[in-house]
Amino acid sequence: MLTSRNFSVWAPLPQDVQLVLNGETFPMTKTEGSWWRAEIAPQAGDRYGFSLFDGSSWSKPLPDPRSTSQPDGVHGLSEISDDSYLWGDQQWTGRILPGSVLYELHVGTFSEHGTFEGVVEKLSYLRDLGVTAIELLPVQPFGGNRNWGYDGVLWHAVHAGYGGPTGLKKLIDASHQAGIAIYLDVVYNHFGPDGNYNGQFGPYTASGSTGWGDVVNINGSDSDEVRRYILDAARQWFEEFHVDGLRLDAVHSLDDRGAYSLLEQLHILAEEVSAQTGIPRSLIAESDLNDPQLITSRDAGGYGLDAQWVDDIHHAVHALVSGERNGYYCDFGSVETLAKTLREVFAHTGNYSTFRERNHGRPVRLDVTPASRFVTYTTTHDQTGNRAIGDRPSMTLSPEQQVLKAAIIYSSPYTPMLFMGEEFGATTPFAFFCSHTDPELNRLTSEGRKREFARLGWNADEIPAPHLESTFTSSKLNWELTDDQRRIKDAYKQLLHLRHTLNFAQPNLLNLDIEHGDNWLSMANGQGRLLANFSDKDVEVPFGGELIYSFTSPTVTATSTSLQPWGFAILRRE
Repeated sequence: MLTSRNFSVWAPLPQDVQLVLNGETFPMTKTEGSWWRAEIAPQAGDRYGFSLFDGSSWSKPLPDPRSTSQPDGVHGLSEISDDSYLWGDQQWTGRILPGSVLYELHVGTFSEHGTFEGVVEKLSYLRDLGVTAIELLPVQPFGGNRNWGYDGVLWHAVHAGYGGPTGLKKLIDASHQAGIAIYLDVVYNHFGPDGNYNGQFGPYTASGSTGWGDVVNINGSDSDEVRRYILDAARQWFEEFHVDGLRLDAVHSLDDRGAYSLLEQLHILAEEVSAQTGIPRSLIAESDLNDPQLITSRDAGGYGLDAQWVDDIHHAVHALVSGERNGYYCDFGSVETLAKTLREVFAHTGNYSTFRERNHGRPVRLDVTPASRFVTYTTTHDQTGNRAIGDRPSMTLSPEQQVLKAAIIYSSPYTPMLFMGEEFGATTPFAFFCSHTDPELNRLTSEGRKREFARLGWNADEIPAPHLESTFTSSKLNWELTDDQRRIKDAYKQLLHLRHTLNFAQPNLLNLDIEHGDNWLSMANGQGRLLANFSDKDVEVPFGGELIYSFTSPTVTATSTSLQPWGFAILRRE
């Protein structure tokens, strides 16, 4: 960390600390709160680190836990960033989450370049599709050059291979000028296993494991500074980088037991920056708890977040269309379950979960909770990449089935999100990949993944090794579209257009009218009614009227509609 006057670092664990700056070593003085300072004025481009004395020896120069730039990766020296970027987004007034269409993408595989600039080149494409906000998978530095981003270790910095901090600012600037908001996916529940030196400075983690790494210390001794570390990172993204919102990864893994939750503190921070700038800042949580407390107002005892991901709707749609029932899909697969999730958000609202072997979840107050507070999707990086071979739904489903799933999501009142490439039925996988700098860590990661999926019946030889470059390159999107893919893309564009013109983004969930049979569903919302056939046979649905759009060729009368296999129809609602 630096101020306008000096270099500083929080380091309560070592007995002594030295600043290593541009090849020279300087002593540091311990001050209040276990902060160490060197009265040397930082200059843009300075390369620096800190050497720690544990009582017997000095460490090699380590990167600053609050580094904002790591040009040589997570094991190299930190760099003082040039903060002279001239923004061109002065006309940007922000975009509130209600009414938004999110597009989740991984910078390294979205374009052939694998950089922020590669995303900039596709902004007009995304805007034409109907996207209003981009959600970037984590861009904080990680070990090696290839990673999903969830192994980040320096939470104030930007991965150099994507374009570093300046590249991210250019992307956000260009996005705002194109009318598109930017959300960052941030991971505050664990540190990655490669290049995490923070624990040598102070107690950034506590006992216990999340399954991905040690629990982050936001509740134990010296946790005030760890919380400050997280809150200062969030403030940096909002203020210095003009980010419009954060997606908070797996908040159920936070050891968040204080009277003031970290999530509540993040919400207060977002409100503060919004008030100061006049530009709304939003927070979206990922959680598997089915707990509406996350998005309940603080006045009503909640954390006040703007939205949360809803896996239950995804599971209901996916299981019903694909026929998969393994793992957590065992509680899904019927039209009745889909109807419940569309009406009530969660399938598990305190009832028994077969997968968990216990009761799970809590009901949503439909009378007071806006639909926009729930983010829905046909797939995500998780639901694709956490499969054994990273196969997308579009690699096994027909175009009709793919577009049917999209029609369900985009005709619902919830906030929709696309995962990159789904809008044209991408046939490239999105596999789990990494490139840890430690060969042994790569071996253990690969073997652990093979063991995990072998228990589920997969042939271990079919599971790609995460550290191989081919696993990464095969996950890059192929932008040369086939005729079928162009048909799918045109359908997605039309569905997103109808979402706007038919006012599907209704806030009041009590206005949603759903009826269903064993293999069909009717969802009346806004000025439209969606009819869907979840079978491989023709189905007659007892609703008719004016046909607005279909991907197939339904027969519509005044009183009924005949839908082809996996077909749907959007009718004008009387």
